[in-house]
Amino acid sequence: MTRAELEEMFLEFGEPRYRADQVFRAIHQRRLRAFDEMTDLPKKLRQKLAAEADIERLTVTSRYVSEDGTRRYLMRTVDQRPVETVFIPSEGRDTICFSSQAGCPLKCDFCLTAKLGLLRSLTAGEIVEQILIVLNDVYGVAAETPHGTNLVGMGAGEPFLNFDELIKAVRIMGEPDGLHIVPNRITISTAGIVPRIRDLALLPDRPHLAISLTAANDELRDRLMPINRKYPINELMSAAKEFEASLRRGERFTFEYVMLGGVNDSDRDADRLAELLDRFQLSRVKVNLIPHNGADQLDYAASTPERVAAFKQRLGSKGVDAYVRTPRGRDIFAACGQLAAKAI
Repeated sequence: MTRAELEEMFLEFGEPRYRADQVFRAIHQRRLRAFDEMTDLPKKLRQKLAAEADIERLTVTSRYVSEDGTRRYLMRTVDQRPVETVFIPSEGRDTICFSSQAGCPLKCDFCLTAKLGLLRSLTAGEIVEQILIVLNDVYGVAAETPHGTNLVGMGAGEPFLNFDELIKAVRIMGEPDGLHIVPNRITISTAGIVPRIRDLALLPDRPHLAISLTAANDELRDRLMPINRKYPINELMSAAKEFEASLRRGERFTFEYVMLGGVNDSDRDADRLAELLDRFQLSRVKVNLIPHNGADQLDYAASTPERVAAFKQRLGSKGVDAYVRTPRGRDIFAACGQLAAKAI
């Protein structure tokens, strides 16, 4: 619930408005997981809340820790849908990768999550709860984090097919008296849902945008990412150009490019990508090159490190700002494209 929704609930209970602030802070700032723990509330109110409302809607069924420190959480909703969340530690700022749907409907050919299909979209509460669960597991209940936390909506699902709940969750998490993870520290990745890219551009308090591209021509992208048949590359890039026009000073957005060995990683593919960005005069962008995280169920292999380096160098020679994303958590099926509710 938003703070306003909580206020409305407490007024219906016949309670003063400030009770909503107390409960909001208890859940989101102190990260308490039961009403009984909210000892600043009267006992009768705690009992009424326990009877009328839920805090916890997700249950952690498995937790896996990678040799590189990455953690993957396999959770279940109350209707037994799988939800996966990944914690990626770093010295400067930790990152939590959250899911927006249980499964995914988009059927990208190189992604394990696609094998699940769409089970259902998550509520704003289920999105926020993933973050609360991870922070409590890593740091302890009510403990302060040693440094800031970035969020990336790059887990299971297509976030822009759950747009309203996603944006509601972003606003709840940005509250100063709560998690206070502001939109500027959140990046949302889309496979290219064009109308929602345009909607995002209109929001004053929006998170950062990443667009999963992976191919620079319609023929190949149709095969790798079937959503391209609905929103072809020219339409997608036009929306990206409109989004670029809405950027504030110093802002950029990202194209993600999954590197598939022998499929989209040749010098000619790099040239096509550079030509595409140039044709639409996209200058305030960066390209993240993501070596594919393979699995037995997929007919793709990662590009070799040498090929990735050559691809990056080729883009750089044409003025494209490109970076290579270091895979994290591959050994526990936590890396990009590996989330398929897999028990180990």
